[in-house]
Amino acid sequence: MKTIGHIGEDALISRLLELVPTTNPALHTGPGDDCAVVEASSHEWQLLKTDAIVENVHFTADASMRRVGWKAIARVISDIAAMGGRPQWFLVTIGMPAHYELEKIEQLYLGMADCLNQYGGVICGGESTRVSAGAGLVISIAATGLVKKRHLLQRSTAQRGDAIYVTGRLGGSLGGRHLDITPRLREAHWLAANRFATAMMDLSDGLAKDLPRLAKASGLGINIDPSRLPCHDNCRSEQALGDGEDYELLFTVNHRKTQRLAAQWPEHFSEVPLTCIGTMVAAGDGMMLSGGWDHFR
Repeated sequence: MKTIGHIGEDALISRLLELVPTTNPALHTGPGDDCAVVEASSHEWQLLKTDAIVENVHFTADASMRRVGWKAIARVISDIAAMGGRPQWFLVTIGMPAHYELEKIEQLYLGMADCLNQYGGVICGGESTRVSAGAGLVISIAATGLVKKRHLLQRSTAQRGDAIYVTGRLGGSLGGRHLDITPRLREAHWLAANRFATAMMDLSDGLAKDLPRLAKASGLGINIDPSRLPCHDNCRSEQALGDGEDYELLFTVNHRKTQRLAAQWPEHFSEVPLTCIGTMVAAGDGMMLSGGWDHFR
């Protein structure tokens, strides 16, 4: 009997999407990008995003619940940022056992408030439900965002010859860094407003998993130099490729703009490293990457 674990997350999603409606004249971008995109007005797109974190999968039972609340919101803001947008409305669904400590839930929501107060957005509703005894906490966040139509960035718009960049440093999230996400909202807005990025996404499942997704969406291949990966202290390139939950920006830039980007970036974001790690090449050329996070493998 074939199981979900046999096929993995990406193949599962592809099979399930064949069973449901996924197109509509009002839908600009459907499944397969960081957010869905629909018409908001003559000059703006609305972004739609949902994301969930689960106890003992995305955080441990003894983790600081305030940090967990931050993470739950920050993951969604990171996806909205990767599309060039700004966060707007948030809905929170939480599943918990009846014996769960009230103080922990209050700390969870204080962490959500910390993140919203820093990056923008408002919790406007949600749902609470009970899970069976012995099950862990489940937190699902749905959100909307807005992006100017001329600033929208997607995974599918990279071009052959574009340089590949990442912000920040990668690897080592399992040491606890995964609870302290810094959504690159300012950086993403600047890249979009100044027309540097040709395509963009955030790094949630590891470079080895996410970069091939961007390449596939754009109909291209990739070449990277693993020795150039910007690793956190005490991390190797293998961890930078595979650990996941970095929540840095992965984006492509036309080769004619790389020198200008290198010159201007430090003037605006001197505290955030920016690294060119490779080039987009023709489909079928380049290298293969394997690894990264898969929920079901």
